[in-house]
Amino acid sequence: MVDIFDRLKKAEGDLGQYRSKSDGYFMFPILEGEIGPHMKFNGKEVLNWSLNNYLGLANHPEVRKADAEGAAQFGMAAPMGARMMSGQTKWHMELEQKLAKFVGRESGYLVNFGYQAMVSIIDSLLTRKDVVVYDSESHACILDGLRLHIGKRFVYQHNDMDSLRKQLVHATKLAEEQGGGILVITEGVFGMAGDLGALDKIVALKKEFKFRLLIDDAHGFGTMGPTGAGTDEHFGVQKDVDIYFATFAKSMAGIGAFVASDTQIVDYLRYNMRSQIFAKSLPMPMVIGALKRLELLQTKPELRENLWSIANALQDGLRKEGFDLGNTESPVTPVYLNGSVPEGTNVVIDLRENHGIFCSIVVYPVVPKGVLMLRVIPTAVHTMDDVNRTIEVFKKVKAKLDAGEYKSDEMQNMKLT
Repeated sequence: MVDIFDRLKKAEGDLGQYRSKSDGYFMFPILEGEIGPHMKFNGKEVLNWSLNNYLGLANHPEVRKADAEGAAQFGMAAPMGARMMSGQTKWHMELEQKLAKFVGRESGYLVNFGYQAMVSIIDSLLTRKDVVVYDSESHACILDGLRLHIGKRFVYQHNDMDSLRKQLVHATKLAEEQGGGILVITEGVFGMAGDLGALDKIVALKKEFKFRLLIDDAHGFGTMGPTGAGTDEHFGVQKDVDIYFATFAKSMAGIGAFVASDTQIVDYLRYNMRSQIFAKSLPMPMVIGALKRLELLQTKPELRENLWSIANALQDGLRKEGFDLGNTESPVTPVYLNGSVPEGTNVVIDLRENHGIFCSIVVYPVVPKGVLMLRVIPTAVHTMDDVNRTIEVFKKVKAKLDAGEYKSDEMQNMKLT
């Protein structure tokens, strides 16, 4: 017999193995100051490209005022209880109705957290007879939701329609044999690489196959489409995306999420999503704040225009300097470099300590061996000076990387606090 604690102490997990060298610096870093492009890290001011505050709403004065007034009026405890029992309010319902209308659906359902909600949506929608077909680069919340599905699932190669068609053939045969249905799941904007789910091509396959389509549009809501209503609006396929899901953690700079679809489907989810039935209702300050955020998202298109101006300037400037940004079509800006994991850590240390640039780095196994990815997130409150400074710094860092100046078996000799 094994003591669980003894096992855990010896096996820290895939990420935990790096704790001694990374904790507080590469992982769980502490950023201080007002949320925005310029914050403090490790005692120094840094130009911050690591927050999903796309529209700059985190510190918008109207948002701060709404948050404060919501807290002053209701406190953080209200409403007490789950929505189904004692946590329902007219403000929760108002937010749901406005969100659904904005994304072109009949009804919406407000949920507490995006991650747990996606897990619960998948769990609620499917029976053991149903078959799931999903993109290979789907977010962890989708994968965890699929772990709860006791039926069959097929994965198709990322945005590869030939692969999807092949898996739909298998799924159709199995669903017909079992008397089940087919659910296809993808993302609107893939948050790591910034490319878009091929929604137009996926919905075109409905002419050949019978399935329903669920998309996670966490990074597309507020940033994509003529009005910011999402990636399906961008492609003009809102009527063909059966279930739309997005979070408040990105463009809305808050906590919470929502799912939108036909009224009967939303009603089914309201009565069957265990993560919401048995969880406390979203606190009132967050609901009141979300109403203000949604209002600004809809009435101030200049926020989205500013975001895209910065994103386009950054991406165009980097590409002109020869940087590989992959296939991004969104504000998410991945900068791909060649190098080992130790080189990557030294690149980040140089960026932060010597150049005052803070961005996230992605290494193997998320990207292939020998590849490093700097993940840069532009926002509406960055400036062109921020863009120009970053491009110049990246040029210097890439030159040093190509010259082998970051080669080392260990991270640069410095105190990580």
